[in-house]
Amino acid sequence: MKKKSMGTSKPSKRQAEILQFVSKFQREKGYSPSLGEIANSFGVSIPTVHQHISYLRKKNLLSTDKGKKRSIQAFNDQKRDLVEIPLMGLVAAGGPIEAIRNPEPIEVPRSMLLRGANYYALKIAGTSMIEEGISDGDIVIVREQQTVDDGEKAVAYLPDKDTVTLKKIYRDKKRIKLVPANKYMKPFYETNVEIQGKVVGVLRKEI
Repeated sequence: MKKKSMGTSKPSKRQAEILQFVSKFQREKGYSPSLGEIANSFGVSIPTVHQHISYLRKKNLLSTDKGKKRSIQAFNDQKRDLVEIPLMGLVAAGGPIEAIRNPEPIEVPRSMLLRGANYYALKIAGTSMIEEGISDGDIVIVREQQTVDDGEKAVAYLPDKDTVTLKKIYRDKKRIKLVPANKYMKPFYETNVEIQGKVVGVLRKEI
């Protein structure tokens, strides 16, 4: 899988893990971790940690004071703060979901999420939602909820077909209209639809 583009300040996976460790350490203990404590936690050398810390400082994700111990400080900038959610599987925008047995956590900006809600991610296969800016290979961020407003993008389970799909949802009397965002694909109707979540964000694959 290609790395997702979230701006020039996006850290690498290991750097994001170190940043998260520093933030959690600060919250729980009230002071910053040492290079040695970070190295022990990740099973790497102190020079390796120092290199990651340098990159994070250059990306304005944390600060350090030379010559001072325990001076590593993660910035409490919500736009830069990353949160892990599970990547649950592959959803064809018009086909069955391919579940991942061991969901791999991915980092997403905290600003995409609301407190008190559960979120997961799905990788998109297909082009039925391209006019909504969702392309093949992108990852969508989904908030778990059982209802959406007309016109909103939702992950829907169709029990009669035993498939999961991503479509725009509209209510039409006793039926549900599922609309792709692709002029070459036609909407279709279902009477038995279970909404599994609302799409709240997209992480686009790099071209």
